[in-house]
Amino acid sequence: MAVFVQSAGGHGEEDDLNCTINVVPLVDIMLVMLIIFLVTIPVIVKVVPVNLPNARNIATETKPENIVVAVTSDEDVYWNNAPVSYVDLHGRFVAALIRASKTGTPLPEVHIRADRNVRFEAVGRAILAAQQAGVPKVGFITEPRNE
Repeated sequence: MAVFVQSAGGHGEEDDLNCTINVVPLVDIMLVMLIIFLVTIPVIVKVVPVNLPNARNIATETKPENIVVAVTSDEDVYWNNAPVSYVDLHGRFVAALIRASKTGTPLPEVHIRADRNVRFEAVGRAILAAQQAGVPKVGFITEPRNE
């Protein structure tokens, strides 16, 4: 351990300031905080042991009132197998929702079948049209994985 000793003999000399940072208190505080965190984290994070089920994609049946929108790799859009433009898509969604509310039937679900190689922008436009029309449920139809 080193000690700084200053001479007391100079009458006109001013005391030099000690401009070094004392890091010992900082290190002590950081070590105490590290110990506190290491002790409290296992107490805070509690996981309830449960056996989670093995999930498999269950094939859904397309009901007649559901709307199937297909988007091909060429970004062509089909409404229940009939070609339609993106501009017409929003109007058809609104018309289907109005028709369902007038007849008292449940609101239709929209199932989107998109080609694997289509750009996401084309699928996004179909989702946006459904969202702007107020469709409550939009889902995607996929192929089951061969396992």
